[in-house]
Amino acid sequence: MDLILKDACLPGEPGSRVDIGIADGRIAAIEAGLSADAEIIDVGGRLVSPGFVETHIHLDKSCILDRCSSRRGDLEEAIGEVAKAKKDFTAEDVYERGRRTVEKCLLQGTTHMRTHLEVDPAIGLRSFEGVMQLARDYAWAIDIEICVFPQEGLLNYPGTDELMVAAMKQGAKVVGAAPYTDTDPHGQIDRVFEIAREFDADIDMHLDFGTDTSSLDLDHVCKLTERFGRGGRVAIGHVTKLAYVEPERLAEVAGRLRDAGVALTVLPSTDLFLMGRDRDHAQTRGVTHTHKLLHHGVNCSLSTNNVLNPFTPFGDCSLLRMANLNANICHIGAADDISECFNMVTTRSARLMNLADYGLEVGKSADLAVIDGATPQAAVAELAPVLHAFKRGRRTLTRQPAELHFPNRDHA
Repeated sequence: MDLILKDACLPGEPGSRVDIGIADGRIAAIEAGLSADAEIIDVGGRLVSPGFVETHIHLDKSCILDRCSSRRGDLEEAIGEVAKAKKDFTAEDVYERGRRTVEKCLLQGTTHMRTHLEVDPAIGLRSFEGVMQLARDYAWAIDIEICVFPQEGLLNYPGTDELMVAAMKQGAKVVGAAPYTDTDPHGQIDRVFEIAREFDADIDMHLDFGTDTSSLDLDHVCKLTERFGRGGRVAIGHVTKLAYVEPERLAEVAGRLRDAGVALTVLPSTDLFLMGRDRDHAQTRGVTHTHKLLHHGVNCSLSTNNVLNPFTPFGDCSLLRMANLNANICHIGAADDISECFNMVTTRSARLMNLADYGLEVGKSADLAVIDGATPQAAVAELAPVLHAFKRGRRTLTRQPAELHFPNRDHA
């Protein structure tokens, strides 16, 4: 073995402590009392988890507050501000801003990421090219998967379709959508499923963003998922309209998503920031309640979405912070429910992305995070810092635990 993490607590096994042996970048053993001629890191009864999984983030338009305004704070303004700014994006500019955001993620223990990139005639493939290079340069620490999507419309924006296809041919792995910006929302969804079939790609859509629940595009997505046989390979993000439907209808929708095999990602920070702007008092939260969907068998993840741009003018890329925020917004307090918030930034997110080589099991890639807490519940509730991260068994992050310096006390 090359490395042993001694005295580790594992998710789902409170009170037990084990050692984790790593060899050739993979988990070789999980048991107490491991001994080998290997590097030893004593984690002191702290939680060791699979690395965090960012299912929905926008590297291409992160860190642009210096060139955009956010006065109204609504979706229309955010799309318009970014549309103006991205005309001047270069591959080098996207790379540099994306690098800053990726490094924020690494400092928080993230080991896998799906980034959504805008593709249209205004930006061409410049963002795609910048992030492709970024993914290659940071492969030592994180797996970055690219999802291309038409933020400003597909059928109503000539030239976008061809660019989407070109990006898929050049290495994008997932095809996305934002049908609420298209003159023909269902037509956009239809075309995205066709592209996914052509490239045997997963699908991850921005969907049903708003408050009007009279119609839900997710119904059409579920129908096409079944028609195209894509169950387990389709995800939808935001879906804020579900925060406004009555319990009976939510149960029906959840059953439809579950049966079709469509997963759902909630973006707590962005959804909370953008929603409720139509009211001057008693403002709604506008964040879909993940646990109600989990109860009906829908797989859900939590993710960061935007960082330091008009969609979300803040962010440190901590997925534990997203889990904590989601618990606060949705009135989550029971220990098991808080632990599910942790699962939605780790194992459930990995399931959404179909990460076959992910997990805390012998034989899996040693993509791990050491967290300064003993349980997933404590990690979420206390926003526990990540002290170490590993990618394929190589340490990528070290953070020293905070220390108080009391007066007149010997620290020797």
